[in-house]
Amino acid sequence: MNKKAKEFLFENKVVLLFAVLCVCAMIVSGQSLTFVIPELFTRIARNSFMVLSLIIPVIAGLGLNFGIVVGAMAAQIALFATTCLGLTGISGFLITVVLATPIATLFGYLVGSLFNHMKGSEMIGGLVLGYFADGIYQFIFLFVLGGIIPIARKDLMVPTGIGVKNTLDLVDTVKYSLDNVPMLTILEVGFYGFAAVMVISVIVKLVKKQAIDWKKTVLTFAAGVVIYALSYIGPIEQFLAADRLLLLSAVEIVCFGTVIWQVLRLIWAKLRPKKDEEGAEPAVDVRKAVGYILAAAVAYAITYIPAVYDAMMMARLPVMTYLCIAALCGFNSILLRTRLGQNMRTVGQSRVVANAAGINVDKTRIIAMILSTVLGSWGQLIYLQNLGTFQTYGAHQQVGQFAIAALLVGGASVRKATNRQAILGIILFHTLFILSPLAGKELFGDAVIGEYFRVFVSYGIIAMALAMHAWKKVAKVKPEAEHAGDKPEAKSAA
Repeated sequence: MNKKAKEFLFENKVVLLFAVLCVCAMIVSGQSLTFVIPELFTRIARNSFMVLSLIIPVIAGLGLNFGIVVGAMAAQIALFATTCLGLTGISGFLITVVLATPIATLFGYLVGSLFNHMKGSEMIGGLVLGYFADGIYQFIFLFVLGGIIPIARKDLMVPTGIGVKNTLDLVDTVKYSLDNVPMLTILEVGFYGFAAVMVISVIVKLVKKQAIDWKKTVLTFAAGVVIYALSYIGPIEQFLAADRLLLLSAVEIVCFGTVIWQVLRLIWAKLRPKKDEEGAEPAVDVRKAVGYILAAAVAYAITYIPAVYDAMMMARLPVMTYLCIAALCGFNSILLRTRLGQNMRTVGQSRVVANAAGINVDKTRIIAMILSTVLGSWGQLIYLQNLGTFQTYGAHQQVGQFAIAALLVGGASVRKATNRQAILGIILFHTLFILSPLAGKELFGDAVIGEYFRVFVSYGIIAMALAMHAWKKVAKVKPEAEHAGDKPEAKSAA
């Protein structure tokens, strides 16, 4: 137990350190949960997609992707184009995504190709590349737009007509365009998409003359129809007409859904006939199911604490934005189970082994960079539509720095990163970001000191994480070397 405790503390030292800092900042600032929780969940919705887009390069052995800034630039180029065209609402946002995707794909390919020529120095290369790309970006927006390429929208340009304004207001274009999508619209689009997938699947199987389990297909489709039909019930329709969900309601839905699902699994496991030795399905893990039920019960019980209840009543979650974040978490998990994901993991562990296994290392690394850059561009669009303003020359500059710092705070390293670490890092990093100016004001009478602490945290956590990663490697190598020295052949060689 003592050894396990030491290993746990060593592996989670960064997370524990920032958890302590968050608690201390909360106490010193004197702020209540009703202030911190709503602001925190706003920041989670705004920044999570960008942080999650950094996981794929880490898995593929490219380290911390400081080059993600080029994805943010691709998003901003597309956003300026759709703003010039006057596109608004969710349709304008989707068109911006469509325009940003090929630009980000091209940028990701170029960055991946560059990194293939500087293997082992990708992080330094990405940092320098970000500054180089920023110079080109500034040149285009300061001199090319309006100077070489005429812009009809003079309200977006500086008075001379050459160069884009420093700040563009997105209120009349795409502000909250994703956040404001009603739950009823999400359900309708989801149902029609589900129906289309079912029909296409059946047609493909008929064309290929594959066997179709009609009973399962009909039951699945009927379940989808029943769920959609429930939206026509008055109270349910009124509930789904909103675009934001109370945090308290979200917790209740998750808790009750978890309990119902686990109970159904246990009942099904009890009623199902015993499998023979060749049965394909594993039995339900009763302990794990009961653990989920107890965890859901505890989480629901916590909502009855007055301070927690008040904070949860203050926070409203943009449903569509959080669904996009959940979808990216699912994509990252599913990708690792595919052949491409396994290739990325192999390349990340050892390029020599990957080459020996017949994996095209350079191609795999380029695909990882393309995926990360495209996802990063989408994350920047989510960030900007939630923020409501577009800082033309500064919105992208610290994107990589803050996203990487948040990922590292969650316990990730240059060789390993997971969805759980990314989400945990976002929570801790932005909690400290919210509280540090207030804590600085209480301690030193000046909120500016807290702002300086923000900058220190973002740079310091990257340096500290890299140093701890090197320390961990040395700590692991040293016992192995000592153990090898005890072997007879090692002694004889000495």
